[in-house]
Amino acid sequence: MLTILHTEASPGWGGQEIRLLTEALAFTKRGFRLIVVAQPNCALMREAQSHGLTVRPLAMRGPMDVAACWRMRRIMRTEEVDLVHTHSSIDAWLAGFAAKSLGLPVVRSRHVAIPVKRRRNFVYNALSDRIIASGDAIRAMLIQGGVFPGKITPIPAGVELTRFTPGLPAEPVRQELDLHGPVIGTVARFTGSKGHDVLLQAVPAILDQEPAAEFVWVGDGPGREPLHREIVRLGLASKIRLTGFRRDVPALLAAMDVVVQPSLKEGVSQVLLQALAMRKPVVASEVGGIPEVIQHQRTGLLVPPNDPPKLAAAVVQMLRQRAQAAAWAEAGGQLVESRYTFEHMIDRTAAVYTAVLVEKGFV
Repeated sequence: MLTILHTEASPGWGGQEIRLLTEALAFTKRGFRLIVVAQPNCALMREAQSHGLTVRPLAMRGPMDVAACWRMRRIMRTEEVDLVHTHSSIDAWLAGFAAKSLGLPVVRSRHVAIPVKRRRNFVYNALSDRIIASGDAIRAMLIQGGVFPGKITPIPAGVELTRFTPGLPAEPVRQELDLHGPVIGTVARFTGSKGHDVLLQAVPAILDQEPAAEFVWVGDGPGREPLHREIVRLGLASKIRLTGFRRDVPALLAAMDVVVQPSLKEGVSQVLLQALAMRKPVVASEVGGIPEVIQHQRTGLLVPPNDPPKLAAAVVQMLRQRAQAAAWAEAGGQLVESRYTFEHMIDRTAAVYTAVLVEKGFV
C-alpha cells in the first residue's frame, strides 16, 4: 500500500482545503494510505480527523522554519511516505526540502490565480517533480513566472454530480431564511479577493430595478464581520442574509435564482462548477480561470472585475431574461458533465501520481 502525505499550511477553510480533503478521501477508496499535515487546531485538521484520516498537526511559521522542516522530515520517515503532495507556499518549501533530503517525489498543487515571481520559482522547479495547476490560466501564470512547462498539468476541480444535482427543492432553505423574492447568491470565503465589497456596491442598483430581490451570501472568513457592519450601515440588513459556514451547499444553491462570483482573483471556481451542474444561471468576473468555464453568453455572463454597475446590469439581465438564463445554465451544466466531474479530476491526479512514482522508481 502506497502512502501519500498531503501538506497544507493555510489555516483557513475554503475551496483549496476542501479540494485537498475530497481528493485524500477519494484516494483512500482507491487503496492508498493518506496522511495530512496541517496547522494545529485548524479547520482542515478537524475536518480530516472527522472523516477518519490520519492527521499530523505541525506548526508551520514560515518557509524557512527549520524546526518545522526537521519535524516534517521525521514524519515522512516515521510514516514511510512514498509521495508528498504540497498545497500552499509555506508547506511547499518545508515539505519540499524535507522530501528531497529523503529522495521522495513531490507533487505541488497551485490553486490560486496569482502570478509567480521569478525569484521564487525554485520551489516549483527544484523542490517539485510535478505541478498540478487548477486550470489553464494558472498554468500560463506559472510559465510566465519561469516554471518549467513540462512539469505542469492543468487539472481543474471536479464536481460530485451525485450531490450537486438539478431539481433539488428550493423551499427548505427559502423557508429557513425567510426568502420570498428572487434570490441572488454567492458562496465564498470572506477575503478581499472574492469581491464581496464589489457585490455590495452593486446591490442598490439591483434593488432599484428588482426591488423584491434578496441576497444570500454563504461563507466565513476574516472579512465577514467588517462587511456585516457595512451592510448594517447602508440599511441593507433586511435584504442580505449572511449564513456563515454551511455544509449544505447544494441545498443553498438550490434556493438561488442567480449565482454571482465577483472575484478579483480566481482559479477555476469550484462553486461555479457546482452551480452550473445544478443548472443555475451564473454571473462572474472575467478573471483568472473563470472564463475557462463561464463563456460569455454561452454558459453565463462575464463582467469586468471591480465594476459594480456592470455586475448589477448582468444580474438584472439574468432575472429578467429567465428563458435565456436557463439556456445558458443548461449549456454550462453539459460542459461540467463532459469535462469537470469529480471522477475525471481524480483519474487525472492519479495519472500524475503514477507518472512521478514510476519516474522515481517507487512502482
